[in-house]
Amino acid sequence: MRRLPPQNVEDNLNKLLDLVDPDLEDKILSAIDKPLKVKRCPKTGKDYLLCDYNRDGDSYRSPWSNEYDPEIPDTVQPPPFTPSPALRKLEIAANEAFDTYRDMYYEGGISSVYTFEYDDGFAVVVLIKKVGDGGRRMNGAWDSIHVFEVHERGRNANYKLTSTVMLYMITKGQELGDMNLSGSMTRQVEQDHAVDDPSAHVANIGRMVEDIELKMRNSLQEVYFGKTQDIVNDLRSLGSLEESRKQAEIQKELAGRLMERTTR
Repeated sequence: MRRLPPQNVEDNLNKLLDLVDPDLEDKILSAIDKPLKVKRCPKTGKDYLLCDYNRDGDSYRSPWSNEYDPEIPDTVQPPPFTPSPALRKLEIAANEAFDTYRDMYYEGGISSVYTFEYDDGFAVVVLIKKVGDGGRRMNGAWDSIHVFEVHERGRNANYKLTSTVMLYMITKGQELGDMNLSGSMTRQVEQDHAVDDPSAHVANIGRMVEDIELKMRNSLQEVYFGKTQDIVNDLRSLGSLEESRKQAEIQKELAGRLMERTTR
């Protein structure tokens, strides 16, 4: 699934689920990253991103209002998950911080942060999505999914981060024709940082997201764009064939004169 175009993951996933044992569906759905979807919070009017970490059945929890949409009746047991007061406070601060981060680095897009208890610690999920505006006859999208496992140890905390980036770009034009450049990348990192107070988690998580996104962006630029440019240059040179012949003749002439000097 990681080697298939990210924009077609949902269709391919449905086809895959038709083939496998129904008992494996939940495991497959939780293991495969899908492009993020957007929903608007009816209470605050703000957009937020959907994923398995803020889903309960067919309802999704808004990080802005902390309420599920559609609303889940009180009679449903067990009741829908909501973070503890301490984690909710951290979630609010992280959403505000990453809203600024998203505006600075992406100049648009949508971000959402979710928290929940995990084993003997807690987890933080940072989601960022940016969709191209379709200018220059180009469509594309960037989806970042950062999942943190946090374990506090006195005045320090251990952060295990798993990051996935899904990227696709589709262009249509007379110069290139139809071109689809897409792929996904997953990286993991583990670090320890000091935690003087609970608010330090936001700063530590922010720095780790910033660092790994920069590294993954550079890798994508080198692997996808750099390799594509090399292939294009091998297939079609910018200069004419006549110019290439003239350069080859000049190089041959210079090499000959150098040989004459060395023999003297």
